[in-house]
Amino acid sequence: MKKWLGLVLVLVGAGGAYVYQKEHSRTLPEHIVQSNGRLELQRLDVASLYAGRVKAVLVDEGSEVQEGDVLAELSSDTSSSQLMAAQASEQQAKEVVQRAQAAAKQAREAVARAEAQIAAQRQQQKVAQMEWDNAKRLQQDALVSAAEEQRRRAARDGAVAAVKAAEAARAEALAAVGQAEAQIAEAQAGVVRAKAQTQAAQSTESDMTIRSPKAGRVEYKIAEVGNVVAAGSKVVSLLDPTDVSMNIFLPNGQMSGLKVGDEARIVLDGVAAVFPAKISFIATEAQFTPKAVETESERAKLMFKVKLKVPAQTAQQYNGLLKGGMTGNGFVRLNAANAWPAELAVQLPKVK
Repeated sequence: MKKWLGLVLVLVGAGGAYVYQKEHSRTLPEHIVQSNGRLELQRLDVASLYAGRVKAVLVDEGSEVQEGDVLAELSSDTSSSQLMAAQASEQQAKEVVQRAQAAAKQAREAVARAEAQIAAQRQQQKVAQMEWDNAKRLQQDALVSAAEEQRRRAARDGAVAAVKAAEAARAEALAAVGQAEAQIAEAQAGVVRAKAQTQAAQSTESDMTIRSPKAGRVEYKIAEVGNVVAAGSKVVSLLDPTDVSMNIFLPNGQMSGLKVGDEARIVLDGVAAVFPAKISFIATEAQFTPKAVETESERAKLMFKVKLKVPAQTAQQYNGLLKGGMTGNGFVRLNAANAWPAELAVQLPKVK
């Protein structure tokens, strides 16, 4: 008897709900249409840029995270060794620059010494020339011997040779300066290349720390500590609480008056509220509706998908209430010039 009584109560309850829905539908103005759907939150799959072993997962499913928060840490012997090698190469390149700069300094000092030597030798050459000229005049007057004149001539020739040797030394030192400066330029270019390699290696090492690209809620931990993941593998799945929408499906006859940006309403089952929304997407081709649509007759029809999106500020405000998979109904106006009925005026729940 109790079993039959329970069955009767279930049937009465189901029938009452059906009658309520039919009565509610009849009370809607003709320019308002509705369709059932489920809430969806935008999913963000956070992946690793590089291969590595999961060293730590620092969040739990359901955790709220902010942009930049560390979600997981990976380790890789390859990235670490690349960074160490790049840093060593950079240090070696800097040492090459230092050696080249020291060589250039020594070459410039040699140039300065050569120029001082040239000046001194030219002065000695001038004096030796004067003494030889004087000796030649004195020899004509038989005041000095031919041997003395030849000695002074040899002294003048030695001074000329000394000037030429000093000038050759200066030329050699100048060539050394040019060579050292070329080595400096080449070494500095090597430092630039080494720094770029170091920065690339540091970037790779930094990318082994997986951070949240934006604020959200952790849906799933896809990778666990100890897992080896490939480049591009998903590590954590996030939900964006500010990106909440509901897809509804409408027949061809109700599509002509709809356009993206039109106002809409969402009423969730079990929630005494009317949420504002806007049409953010209208399909350009009809499709068979998915299994989420409640009735077989509706699933058998070709319908157009219409996406109703809750304003980001409202979605964020009711972050704790709005969850993916919640069922309800979406409402749109066939003519945006018509007013919303009183029962579909925006009525948000009180925030506790």
